[in-house]
Amino acid sequence: MLKRVSLSSLDELYSDVPEDCKFKGEFDLPSAMSEQQLREYFERLAAKNPKSKVFVGQGAYDHYCPSVIPYLCSRSEFLTAYTPYQCEISQGTLRYIFEYQTMICNLTGLDVSNASLYDGATAAVEAVRMCVACTRKRNKVLLSDGLLPNVIETIATYAKWEGTELEIIPCEAGETSRTALLEALDGTVAGVLLPGTNRFGIVEDHSGLADAIHQAGALFVEYCDPSTLAVIKTPAEWGADIAVGDGQSLGIPLSYGGPYVGFMACRNEYMRKMPGRIVGQTQDAQGRRAFVLTLQAREQHIRREKATSNICSNQSLMALWITVYLSLMGPEGLEDVNNLSYQAAHGLKDALLKTGLFEDPYPGKPFIKEFVLKPLCDVQKLHAALDKAGIFAAWPDKEGNVSFCATENRSSEDIRALIDVVNSLK
Repeated sequence: MLKRVSLSSLDELYSDVPEDCKFKGEFDLPSAMSEQQLREYFERLAAKNPKSKVFVGQGAYDHYCPSVIPYLCSRSEFLTAYTPYQCEISQGTLRYIFEYQTMICNLTGLDVSNASLYDGATAAVEAVRMCVACTRKRNKVLLSDGLLPNVIETIATYAKWEGTELEIIPCEAGETSRTALLEALDGTVAGVLLPGTNRFGIVEDHSGLADAIHQAGALFVEYCDPSTLAVIKTPAEWGADIAVGDGQSLGIPLSYGGPYVGFMACRNEYMRKMPGRIVGQTQDAQGRRAFVLTLQAREQHIRREKATSNICSNQSLMALWITVYLSLMGPEGLEDVNNLSYQAAHGLKDALLKTGLFEDPYPGKPFIKEFVLKPLCDVQKLHAALDKAGIFAAWPDKEGNVSFCATENRSSEDIRALIDVVNSLK
């Protein structure tokens, strides 16, 4: 091969690579192994990973994943699926995307869903861009400080280079300040992005806000945890125009941060500004039910300057994962998940308060599975003790509180173990 390309050695092949970038034997790499030896080697490495009991949420939730989901999603016809451009040979892929969209619409109460976005933060970015596009010359978007920090930071990154003005609406008593929001609404505001369940775990009350936002000529976007929509008011019931969030809570494992999947749904009048793909139902030449890609206003299909977004991958595998999960759970199963999470989280909060090492900064506020407490002990010692016990909990926020979360995956024994660690600090 070297002779064919007129080179004398491998070193000559990489002659244009800087010396500092070349491997010179400084890493302790193992020698070649057989397949069996390699599997055993990686099993030993995997065994070193700590297996913590997760009591933290903040946008990523440790819900139970039925074993049938990875089995079905690993089938070759699904695992290798990418973009179903040729509908004649992609009816299976198109159908489950259609079912995914239908389920997202059922959860949010809105008319149209796409499939799909990279994660919740980038879905929020696309919602901000939709607000600007739908209101034409308006270029300011209001963001609640109750949104997850990574969501605000991601929006700010895109807004900086697109020239979109952002204004942060502060929180008051654990919820987005209604007074500050109404004062900020004017003729320059394109949209308002509020959390359904905020970073404190509190389920916010958006009563009357949609009317005020619409009277100002702006769009109302709700960032929500889709799992909780089985038991709380949907974005449509609050009067939202667009709903976005991360679908991870619908059975997708934590997996050290991904892959996750962002979802988006909107009202009919805004669907032509929605990014990504929409699968539609139609009939073929023989009158049979069929599915096709439709409304593809993406840069792969039209001129870049006319595209709604440059999103390319539809994260189809993770959309399939959610579709199988929701099909297995059904409305009753999702309600059970929330009821069990509610019982675990409220039991955990009561037990933590009884230790005397925490105070409730927002008493009486409704929450489902996540909450924050004000620590009255040394937080570094708390983290060290929890970490030693194999417990991941007490995530700090900028207000000086710590966040806890308990889902149906946390047993009463798990909760007692956490409380025992806290009591040991007295």
